[in-house]
Amino acid sequence: MNSRLCYVVLRRILVAMSTSAPSRATSSPPTPTTTPRRPALDWRIRFAALSLIWGFSFLLIKVGTDGYAPFQVTFGRLLFGTLVLAVAMAVKRERLPRGRRTWLHLTVAALLLNAAPFSLFAYSELTIPSTLAGICNATSPLWGMALSLVALSEDRPTRRRVAGLGLGFLGVLTVLGAWQGFHGLDVTGTAMALLASLCYPIGWIYVRRTLAGSGHSNLSLIGSQLGVATLQLALVTPLFAGFPSSFPLVPLLAVAALGALGTGLAVLVQYGLVNEVGPTTAQMVTYFIPVIATAAGVAVLGESLSWNTPVGAAIVLAGAALTQSRARAKPKAQ
Repeated sequence: MNSRLCYVVLRRILVAMSTSAPSRATSSPPTPTTTPRRPALDWRIRFAALSLIWGFSFLLIKVGTDGYAPFQVTFGRLLFGTLVLAVAMAVKRERLPRGRRTWLHLTVAALLLNAAPFSLFAYSELTIPSTLAGICNATSPLWGMALSLVALSEDRPTRRRVAGLGLGFLGVLTVLGAWQGFHGLDVTGTAMALLASLCYPIGWIYVRRTLAGSGHSNLSLIGSQLGVATLQLALVTPLFAGFPSSFPLVPLLAVAALGALGTGLAVLVQYGLVNEVGPTTAQMVTYFIPVIATAAGVAVLGESLSWNTPVGAAIVLAGAALTQSRARAKPKAQ
Protein backbone atom coordinates (compact mmCIF):
# COMPACT_ATOMS: atom_id res chain seq x y z
CA MET A 1 0.00 0.00 0.00
CA ASN A 2 1.15 3.47 0.90
CA SER A 3 3.67 1.82 3.18
CA ARG A 4 6.31 2.52 0.63
CA LEU A 5 5.21 6.13 0.46
CA CYS A 6 5.52 6.57 4.20
CA TYR A 7 8.62 4.54 4.90
CA VAL A 8 10.70 5.32 1.84
CA VAL A 9 9.90 9.01 1.54
CA LEU A 10 10.14 9.70 5.25
CA ARG A 11 13.34 7.73 5.66
CA ARG A 12 15.21 9.20 2.73
CA ILE A 13 14.10 12.79 3.26
CA LEU A 14 14.76 12.56 6.99
CA VAL A 15 18.26 11.18 6.51
CA ALA A 16 19.13 13.64 3.77
CA MET A 17 17.85 16.64 5.69
CA SER A 18 19.63 15.64 8.87
CA THR A 19 22.97 15.23 7.11
CA SER A 20 22.75 18.33 4.94
CA ALA A 21 21.43 20.87 7.45
CA PRO A 22 24.09 23.57 7.97
CA SER A 23 25.30 24.26 11.48
CA ARG A 24 24.66 27.68 12.87
CA ALA A 25 27.16 29.52 15.01
CA THR A 26 25.68 31.37 17.96
CA SER A 27 27.04 33.64 20.60
CA SER A 28 24.20 33.12 23.04
CA PRO A 29 24.84 30.97 26.11
CA PRO A 30 23.78 27.35 25.90
CA THR A 31 20.36 26.54 27.23
CA PRO A 32 19.80 23.51 29.43
CA THR A 33 18.59 20.47 27.55
CA THR A 34 15.23 18.99 28.35
CA THR A 35 14.30 15.35 28.33
CA PRO A 36 12.29 14.46 25.18
CA ARG A 37 8.65 13.91 25.90
CA ARG A 38 7.78 10.23 25.67
CA PRO A 39 4.74 9.31 23.56
CA ALA A 40 1.66 8.24 25.45
CA LEU A 41 1.59 4.88 23.66
CA ASP A 42 4.53 2.49 23.56
CA TRP A 43 6.08 2.22 20.10
CA ARG A 44 5.20 -1.48 19.92
CA ILE A 45 1.51 -0.67 20.25
CA ARG A 46 1.77 1.96 17.52
CA PHE A 47 3.73 -0.48 15.36
CA ALA A 48 0.99 -3.09 15.70
CA ALA A 49 -1.70 -0.49 15.00
CA LEU A 50 0.11 0.67 11.87
CA SER A 51 0.41 -2.92 10.64
CA LEU A 52 -3.33 -3.42 11.13
CA ILE A 53 -4.25 -0.14 9.46
CA TRP A 54 -2.19 -0.80 6.36
CA GLY A 55 -3.09 -4.49 6.30
CA PHE A 56 -6.82 -3.71 6.32
CA SER A 57 -6.44 -1.03 3.64
CA PHE A 58 -6.87 -3.56 0.85
CA LEU A 59 -10.10 -4.79 2.40
CA LEU A 60 -11.32 -1.19 2.62
CA ILE A 61 -10.49 -0.64 -1.06
CA LYS A 62 -12.53 -3.71 -1.98
CA VAL A 63 -15.51 -2.52 0.09
CA GLY A 64 -15.20 0.99 -1.33
CA THR A 65 -15.27 -0.21 -4.93
CA ASP A 66 -18.52 -2.06 -4.20
CA GLY A 67 -20.28 1.30 -4.11
CA TYR A 68 -18.07 3.74 -5.98
CA ALA A 69 -15.92 3.86 -9.10
CA PRO A 70 -12.17 3.31 -8.55
CA PHE A 71 -11.28 6.94 -9.29
CA GLN A 72 -13.98 8.06 -6.84
CA VAL A 73 -12.52 5.78 -4.17
CA THR A 74 -9.05 7.19 -4.78
CA PHE A 75 -10.26 10.78 -4.69
CA GLY A 76 -12.11 10.21 -1.42
CA ARG A 77 -9.11 8.45 0.06
CA LEU A 78 -6.78 11.32 -0.82
CA LEU A 79 -9.26 13.95 0.32
CA PHE A 80 -9.72 12.45 3.80
CA GLY A 81 -6.00 11.79 4.11
CA THR A 82 -5.12 15.35 3.14
CA LEU A 83 -7.58 16.73 5.71
CA VAL A 84 -5.87 14.77 8.48
CA LEU A 85 -2.42 16.03 7.49
CA ALA A 86 -3.74 19.57 7.06
CA VAL A 87 -4.97 19.51 10.67
CA ALA A 88 -1.59 18.16 11.82
CA MET A 89 0.23 20.89 9.90
CA ALA A 90 -2.02 23.55 11.41
CA VAL A 91 -1.46 22.24 14.95
CA LYS A 92 2.32 22.20 14.46
CA ARG A 93 2.21 25.50 12.54
CA GLU A 94 3.95 24.02 9.52
CA ARG A 95 4.21 26.20 6.45
CA LEU A 96 3.70 25.09 2.88
CA PRO A 97 6.86 24.65 0.79
CA ARG A 98 7.98 27.57 -1.32
CA GLY A 99 9.44 27.70 -4.79
CA ARG A 100 8.04 26.74 -8.18
CA ARG A 101 10.61 23.99 -8.68
CA THR A 102 9.69 22.36 -5.37
CA TRP A 103 6.01 22.33 -6.32
CA LEU A 104 6.80 20.86 -9.74
CA HIS A 105 8.72 18.04 -8.07
CA LEU A 106 5.87 17.54 -5.61
CA THR A 107 3.46 17.25 -8.53
CA VAL A 108 5.48 14.42 -10.06
CA ALA A 109 5.94 12.76 -6.67
CA ALA A 110 2.20 12.99 -6.00
CA LEU A 111 1.48 11.22 -9.27
CA LEU A 112 4.03 8.44 -8.71
CA LEU A 113 3.50 7.85 -5.00
CA ASN A 114 -0.21 8.59 -4.56
CA ALA A 115 -2.50 9.24 -7.51
CA ALA A 116 -1.24 6.49 -9.84
CA PRO A 117 -0.68 3.58 -7.40
CA PHE A 118 -3.82 4.29 -5.37
CA SER A 119 -5.92 4.34 -8.56
CA LEU A 120 -4.26 1.20 -9.93
CA PHE A 121 -4.92 -0.73 -6.73
CA ALA A 122 -8.55 0.41 -6.74
CA TYR A 123 -9.02 -0.70 -10.36
CA SER A 124 -7.19 -3.99 -9.76
CA GLU A 125 -9.55 -4.97 -6.94
CA LEU A 126 -12.50 -4.87 -9.31
CA THR A 127 -11.28 -8.21 -10.65
CA ILE A 128 -8.81 -9.67 -8.15
CA PRO A 129 -9.25 -10.45 -4.43
CA SER A 130 -7.87 -8.07 -1.82
CA THR A 131 -5.54 -10.84 -0.62
CA LEU A 132 -3.74 -10.91 -3.97
CA ALA A 133 -3.54 -7.11 -4.09
CA GLY A 134 -1.92 -7.07 -0.65
CA ILE A 135 0.65 -9.63 -1.71
CA CYS A 136 1.42 -7.74 -4.92
CA ASN A 137 2.06 -4.68 -2.76
CA ALA A 138 4.75 -6.66 -0.93
CA THR A 139 6.79 -6.84 -4.13
CA SER A 140 7.55 -3.12 -3.89
CA PRO A 141 10.91 -3.65 -2.12
CA LEU A 142 11.91 -6.06 -4.88
CA TRP A 143 11.12 -3.54 -7.60
CA GLY A 144 12.98 -0.92 -5.59
CA MET A 145 16.02 -3.16 -5.31
CA ALA A 146 16.08 -3.84 -9.05
CA LEU A 147 15.66 -0.17 -9.94
CA SER A 148 18.18 1.13 -7.41
CA LEU A 149 20.89 -1.06 -8.91
CA VAL A 150 20.42 0.84 -12.16
CA ALA A 151 19.44 4.32 -11.02
CA LEU A 152 21.46 4.81 -7.83
CA SER A 153 25.21 4.46 -8.12
CA GLU A 154 25.70 3.98 -4.36
CA ASP A 155 23.56 0.83 -4.31
CA ARG A 156 25.99 -1.84 -5.39
CA PRO A 157 24.75 -5.29 -6.44
CA THR A 158 25.89 -7.85 -3.88
CA ARG A 159 25.33 -11.59 -3.93
CA ARG A 160 22.97 -11.32 -0.98
CA ARG A 161 20.81 -8.67 -2.62
CA VAL A 162 20.73 -10.33 -6.03
CA ALA A 163 19.80 -13.62 -4.35
CA GLY A 164 16.99 -11.87 -2.50
CA LEU A 165 15.76 -10.35 -5.75
CA GLY A 166 15.66 -13.72 -7.46
CA LEU A 167 13.98 -15.37 -4.47
CA GLY A 168 11.36 -12.65 -4.32
CA PHE A 169 10.34 -12.99 -7.95
CA LEU A 170 10.24 -16.76 -7.52
CA GLY A 171 7.70 -16.08 -4.79
CA VAL A 172 5.69 -13.89 -7.18
CA LEU A 173 5.54 -16.74 -9.69
CA THR A 174 4.42 -19.07 -6.88
CA VAL A 175 1.60 -16.72 -5.87
CA LEU A 176 0.46 -16.43 -9.48
CA GLY A 177 0.59 -20.20 -10.04
CA ALA A 178 2.94 -20.04 -13.02
CA TRP A 179 3.25 -23.85 -13.26
CA GLN A 180 -0.44 -24.16 -14.08
CA GLY A 181 -0.39 -21.45 -16.74
CA PHE A 182 -1.87 -18.76 -14.44
CA HIS A 183 -5.19 -20.61 -14.62
CA GLY A 184 -8.10 -18.65 -13.14
CA LEU A 185 -5.96 -15.54 -12.71
CA ASP A 186 -7.19 -12.18 -13.96
CA VAL A 187 -4.11 -10.97 -15.81
CA THR A 188 -5.22 -7.34 -16.18
CA GLY A 189 -6.08 -6.86 -12.50
CA THR A 190 -2.90 -8.56 -11.33
CA ALA A 191 -0.79 -6.51 -13.73
CA MET A 192 -2.38 -3.32 -12.37
CA ALA A 193 -1.56 -4.33 -8.78
CA LEU A 194 2.04 -5.14 -9.70
CA LEU A 195 2.34 -1.88 -11.64
CA ALA A 196 1.03 -0.01 -8.59
CA SER A 197 3.74 -1.57 -6.44
CA LEU A 198 6.31 -0.56 -9.07
CA CYS A 199 5.20 3.08 -8.86
CA TYR A 200 6.41 3.39 -5.28
CA PRO A 201 10.14 2.74 -5.83
CA ILE A 202 10.09 4.88 -8.98
CA GLY A 203 8.62 7.69 -6.92
CA TRP A 204 11.12 7.06 -4.13
CA ILE A 205 14.06 7.39 -6.51
CA TYR A 206 12.58 10.57 -7.94
CA VAL A 207 12.02 12.08 -4.48
CA ARG A 208 15.49 11.10 -3.38
CA ARG A 209 17.02 12.88 -6.35
CA THR A 210 14.87 16.01 -6.26
CA LEU A 211 13.36 16.75 -2.84
CA ALA A 212 15.78 15.27 -0.30
CA GLY A 213 17.67 18.06 1.40
CA SER A 214 15.27 20.73 0.19
CA GLY A 215 15.11 22.34 3.63
CA HIS A 216 11.40 21.73 4.15
CA SER A 217 10.02 19.57 6.94
CA ASN A 218 8.84 16.05 6.24
CA LEU A 219 5.29 16.84 7.34
CA SER A 220 5.14 19.90 5.11
CA LEU A 221 6.38 17.97 2.07
CA ILE A 222 4.15 14.94 2.50
CA GLY A 223 1.08 16.99 3.41
CA SER A 224 1.60 19.16 0.34
CA GLN A 225 2.21 16.08 -1.80
CA LEU A 226 -1.10 14.54 -0.75
CA GLY A 227 -2.83 17.84 -1.39
CA VAL A 228 -1.45 17.95 -4.94
CA ALA A 229 -2.52 14.34 -5.52
CA THR A 230 -6.03 15.25 -4.35
CA LEU A 231 -6.15 18.06 -6.91
CA GLN A 232 -4.96 15.65 -9.61
CA LEU A 233 -7.80 13.24 -8.83
CA ALA A 234 -10.27 16.13 -8.59
CA LEU A 235 -9.49 16.86 -12.25
CA VAL A 236 -9.42 13.26 -13.46
CA THR A 237 -12.38 11.78 -11.59
CA PRO A 238 -15.20 13.86 -13.20
CA LEU A 239 -13.81 13.09 -16.67
CA PHE A 240 -13.58 9.31 -16.31
CA ALA A 241 -15.99 8.42 -13.49
CA GLY A 242 -18.37 11.34 -13.15
CA PHE A 243 -20.09 12.05 -9.86
CA PRO A 244 -21.71 9.38 -7.68
CA SER A 245 -25.43 9.04 -8.28
CA SER A 246 -25.88 7.82 -4.71
CA PHE A 247 -23.81 7.56 -1.55
CA PRO A 248 -24.09 4.06 -0.06
CA LEU A 249 -23.09 4.29 3.60
CA VAL A 250 -20.82 1.26 4.12
CA PRO A 251 -18.59 1.93 1.07
CA LEU A 252 -18.47 5.61 2.05
CA LEU A 253 -17.31 4.73 5.57
CA ALA A 254 -14.71 2.40 4.06
CA VAL A 255 -13.34 5.18 1.87
CA ALA A 256 -13.31 7.61 4.80
CA ALA A 257 -11.42 5.11 6.97
CA LEU A 258 -9.05 4.33 4.11
CA GLY A 259 -8.17 8.00 3.78
CA ALA A 260 -8.25 9.24 7.37
CA LEU A 261 -6.57 6.17 8.87
CA GLY A 262 -4.71 4.38 6.10
CA THR A 263 -3.40 7.50 4.37
CA GLY A 264 -3.46 10.35 6.88
CA LEU A 265 -3.02 8.96 10.39
CA ALA A 266 -0.71 6.18 9.17
CA VAL A 267 1.77 8.74 7.83
CA LEU A 268 1.89 10.49 11.21
CA VAL A 269 2.32 7.21 13.10
CA GLN A 270 5.06 6.03 10.77
CA TYR A 271 6.82 9.39 11.03
CA GLY A 272 6.85 9.06 14.81
CA LEU A 273 8.16 5.49 14.64
CA VAL A 274 11.01 6.46 12.33
CA ASN A 275 12.02 9.23 14.73
CA GLU A 276 11.75 7.05 17.84
CA VAL A 277 13.07 3.61 16.89
CA GLY A 278 14.85 4.33 13.61
CA PRO A 279 14.05 3.48 9.99
CA THR A 280 15.31 -0.11 10.16
CA THR A 281 12.85 -1.16 12.86
CA ALA A 282 10.04 0.95 11.42
CA GLN A 283 10.54 -0.68 8.03
CA MET A 284 9.62 -4.08 9.45
CA VAL A 285 5.94 -3.08 9.29
CA THR A 286 6.14 -3.80 5.56
CA TYR A 287 6.42 -7.53 6.20
CA PHE A 288 3.24 -7.73 8.29
CA ILE A 289 0.99 -6.02 5.74
CA PRO A 290 0.42 -8.96 3.32
CA VAL A 291 -0.16 -11.33 6.24
CA ILE A 292 -2.86 -9.09 7.71
CA ALA A 293 -4.33 -8.32 4.26
CA THR A 294 -4.65 -12.03 3.53
CA ALA A 295 -6.20 -12.83 6.91
CA ALA A 296 -8.66 -9.93 6.58
CA GLY A 297 -9.69 -10.89 3.06
CA VAL A 298 -10.34 -14.51 4.02
CA ALA A 299 -11.99 -13.87 7.40
CA VAL A 300 -14.09 -10.79 6.60
CA LEU A 301 -14.75 -10.98 2.87
CA GLY A 302 -14.73 -14.77 2.58
CA GLU A 303 -12.14 -14.75 -0.22
CA SER A 304 -10.79 -18.14 -1.24
CA LEU A 305 -7.18 -19.03 -0.52
CA SER A 306 -5.17 -21.76 -2.24
CA TRP A 307 -1.96 -23.18 -0.81
CA ASN A 308 0.33 -21.34 -3.25
CA THR A 309 -0.85 -17.90 -2.10
CA PRO A 310 0.51 -17.97 1.48
CA VAL A 311 3.55 -20.02 0.44
CA GLY A 312 4.40 -17.59 -2.35
CA ALA A 313 3.80 -14.62 -0.05
CA ALA A 314 6.28 -16.05 2.48
CA ILE A 315 8.87 -16.45 -0.29
CA VAL A 316 8.26 -12.88 -1.47
CA LEU A 317 8.75 -11.53 2.04
CA ALA A 318 11.90 -13.59 2.54
CA GLY A 319 13.33 -12.24 -0.70
CA ALA A 320 12.38 -8.67 0.19
CA ALA A 321 14.00 -9.01 3.61
CA LEU A 322 17.16 -10.40 2.01
CA THR A 323 17.44 -7.46 -0.40
CA GLN A 324 17.19 -5.02 2.52
CA SER A 325 19.70 -6.83 4.75
CA ARG A 326 23.38 -6.11 4.98
CA ALA A 327 26.18 -8.58 5.51
CA ARG A 328 28.01 -8.17 8.80
CA ALA A 329 31.40 -6.61 8.51
CA LYS A 330 34.22 -9.05 9.18
CA PRO A 331 36.41 -8.11 12.18
CA LYS A 332 39.89 -6.99 11.23
CA ALA A 333 42.77 -9.24 12.19
CA GLN A 334 44.80 -7.92 15.10
